[in-house]
Amino acid sequence: MLNWLSLLLAGSIALIALIQQDSPRIELVASRLVFRPMANRSDPLALPPAVRRVSSAFRWAGWISFWSQIVLAVVSGIVLLFAASNFGAVSQPVPSTIPGVPAVPAGNTFNPGAGAGLGLAVLGLLALFAGSYWAFRYTRIARQLKTLDAQARPKPGDARWTLRTGLAINLAGMLLTILGAQTIVGSLVGKSFAQGIGIFTGNFARFINPSDIFLVQANTNTIMAHFIGLVATLWILRLVDNRS
Repeated sequence: MLNWLSLLLAGSIALIALIQQDSPRIELVASRLVFRPMANRSDPLALPPAVRRVSSAFRWAGWISFWSQIVLAVVSGIVLLFAASNFGAVSQPVPSTIPGVPAVPAGNTFNPGAGAGLGLAVLGLLALFAGSYWAFRYTRIARQLKTLDAQARPKPGDARWTLRTGLAINLAGMLLTILGAQTIVGSLVGKSFAQGIGIFTGNFARFINPSDIFLVQANTNTIMAHFIGLVATLWILRLVDNRS
C-alpha cells in the first residue's frame, strides 16, 4: 500500500510540474496585459518533427522518472533510518510470572546478515539519489532541444552518452539493492528456522523483528524506483536511436 501511495504522489507531482512548465502566463507590461509562454519563447512548430518528439520524450520521461525516484528515495530513506535506529538493540529481560519457568534473559537483536544487507541497501539508496539527479538532467536537455538554433542543440552522441550513463547508474543501484535484498531475505530465512529454538531457550532475539521487515520494504521501494528510471531511460534511448 505504501508503494502505491508513493507512486501516486510522484505521478501527481510530475503531472503538476509538466502542466506548470507548459502553461502560459499573463504579465502586466506598461498597463497592458501581455500573453507570454512560461518557459520557452521559441515556436515548437518551427522545430523538426523528430526533434519535437525527442524533446517531449526527454521532458515527460525526465519529470516522471525524477519525481518517482525522489519520492521513493525519501520514503526508503526514512524507513532505513527507522530500521537502523532499532538495529542491534538489546532487548530487556522479561521476568517470569509462572513458577518453575525461568525469566527471559536480555538478548542482542544484532544480525550479521541483516547488517550486510543494510549496508548494501544504503549504497543502493545513494545510487537512487544519483539517478534522480540524472533524471532531472533529462528535463534540461529537453529545454536545450527546443531552441531554434540547431548548433546549440545537444548532439545525438551527447544525448546517448547521457542516457547510457543514466542506465549505468540505475543498473548499478538495482544490483546493489538486489544483493542487499538477497542478504536480508537469507538472514530472515535463518531466523525463521531458529525461532523454534528461541521459544524453548527464551531468547526472543532469534525472532524476526519489525526492523527486518522494514529493511525488506525499503529495498522493495528502491528496486521499484530504479526500475522506473531504467524504463524511462530506455524509452528515450529508443526514440533517439530512431531519430538518427
